[in-house]
Amino acid sequence: MSETTQFILAIIFLLGVYILSRFYVVWRMRRTSAFIIQDLKSSGAFDSSSAVELVYAKSNLFRVGMRNYKSKALGTMLQGGVVRKTADGNFYLHDKDESLRV
Repeated sequence: MSETTQFILAIIFLLGVYILSRFYVVWRMRRTSAFIIQDLKSSGAFDSSSAVELVYAKSNLFRVGMRNYKSKALGTMLQGGVVRKTADGNFYLHDKDESLRV
């Protein structure tokens, strides 16, 4: 096999690994978002008066190990308006859709 063919195959392989890693991150974020929604549902946090504190909302700088997707997913859901934060730092579901309560 020529060097040019090896180089092209290496680039294709690296692009494939990069694309698969992006799909993996999106998959993990979706799973984590569903976990957070389920956690808030089970706590009954549907308005500001029933808001709950989420332990994983704070990122830990000294955490060693796997990447923590919970704080990142929570931040994304706050920006999207799915979850709201009260003034005292508690969280609740802001369901624009009644289907979130089911």
